[in-house]
Amino acid sequence: MPQVHTALGSGVLRFGRDFIKNRQPLLSLHDSRTEEGVTKDLKPIMSELNKEMVDLVWGKPSGGGVSTSIFRRWSQGFVFSEHEQTALKQFEGGPCAVIAPVQAFLLKNILFNRENSTWRQMSEEEQKMALCSTLSEILESACASPSTGFCFVTWAKGQSPYTSTLSKTQTQSQTQDMPRPESSQSPQEQQPTALAAEDLGFEQFHSVLHKRTVLSVSDLREEVLSLYQSWRGCCGVLLFLYSVILTKGIENIRNEIQDPTEPLIDPIHGHGSQSLVNLLITGHAVSNVWDGDRECSGMKLHGIHKQASVGFLTLMESLRYCKVGTFLKSPKFPIWILGSETHLSVFFTKEMSLVGPESPSEQARRVFQSFDPEDNGFIPESLLEDVMKALDLVSEPEYVSLVKSKLDPESLGIILLGPFLLEFFPDQDSGIPDSFPVYHYNGLKQSNHKERVEYVEGTALVLGFEDPMVRTDDTPVKRCLQTKWPYIELLWATNLSPSMN
Repeated sequence: MPQVHTALGSGVLRFGRDFIKNRQPLLSLHDSRTEEGVTKDLKPIMSELNKEMVDLVWGKPSGGGVSTSIFRRWSQGFVFSEHEQTALKQFEGGPCAVIAPVQAFLLKNILFNRENSTWRQMSEEEQKMALCSTLSEILESACASPSTGFCFVTWAKGQSPYTSTLSKTQTQSQTQDMPRPESSQSPQEQQPTALAAEDLGFEQFHSVLHKRTVLSVSDLREEVLSLYQSWRGCCGVLLFLYSVILTKGIENIRNEIQDPTEPLIDPIHGHGSQSLVNLLITGHAVSNVWDGDRECSGMKLHGIHKQASVGFLTLMESLRYCKVGTFLKSPKFPIWILGSETHLSVFFTKEMSLVGPESPSEQARRVFQSFDPEDNGFIPESLLEDVMKALDLVSEPEYVSLVKSKLDPESLGIILLGPFLLEFFPDQDSGIPDSFPVYHYNGLKQSNHKERVEYVEGTALVLGFEDPMVRTDDTPVKRCLQTKWPYIELLWATNLSPSMN
């Protein structure tokens, strides 16, 4: 076991109103590091580090601080639904920017790394192992350099708010959402609450944090496991987010974000940024969703540089506000985070043929679109030779001229994507079955039927022609999925289509 564990402690920190009113905010993290099994003494870190963290995450709101309501929305832990044992619950809007990516990786590990076929059923111990394995994976992905180690931001010893600080009414309502305690202690004595204690404010939260570092992957996994109660308790989502940020490095994140002044969390509305979502999905806090880097007016704009384990699709693409690249559209596993205007949910299936190796026609589409950054569906005929060279097609000038005359018979000076694919890659079978079961997850209780956080089951049909025999209704989920499968149709098992908001 790593030598740096700090237990939650049996002492209870009571944040009374007078205490908070009279206490001056302390922006300080305390640090401990393990090296070769030896724990160094705790020592204060310069408050500037904490200030940098707060500025990066929350920005500098005009009012001078983050509103109580937004901090409260973000101060929940990772809590499993009592109605769906492999689904995490989200209590209010905002933290979906962390919870949805964690849910996506959690599903990947449950669906494809477990031998148990009953993937929707897990014991409390299995929930613990699955969640901790998922958090470890994301932290490992975010680590900029193994030599710098993995950072954890947790409560300083004895400083964790417990449910005994709550009123009786609050305790009763919130412990219903908590997993049952794993020992004979009562929930009031043992468990951190899923939502922040009423009197734990933004400044007090940042005054009782503790930073520690481990240097090996094995110690990383043990440390994450030992902190399970912290992850699922009060502010567990923020503790994990801060751990990811310090593991990645504040300066590294600033270098990747397109606009370094843009915070990871909007301090006015509480929504997470695309940089935050990309950080958790790919380990890189880039602000864009296209493949590779692009230049605009002499400025390099960073995108996604390799295939992600789980994907991302957004309703904004159907409105032509952006274009998601292949590395996010075609991930390693058939799990996609879906973005609406205000929320993130997850669409998934066990059908691995959806994410098989890139076919020649899919590669051709991706390469063609890389020469069409504005997503017009065509390129100038002057770029045809470059596209053909990039695809290792015959690109002798005489042959290119022949292809131009065939693909642009009216001499409009453009080459359309559709005719280009039909010319060089006709009748290619994608290998996708005609229909397959799919699921949709939305962690917000109020967005689920009867406020029960459960997966919505359905059947998907991915058709290859423009006027399908089966036409289902037009819903945001379908429009979002059509950015990847233009002719997908969805038949849901319930009367109501799942909500993306």
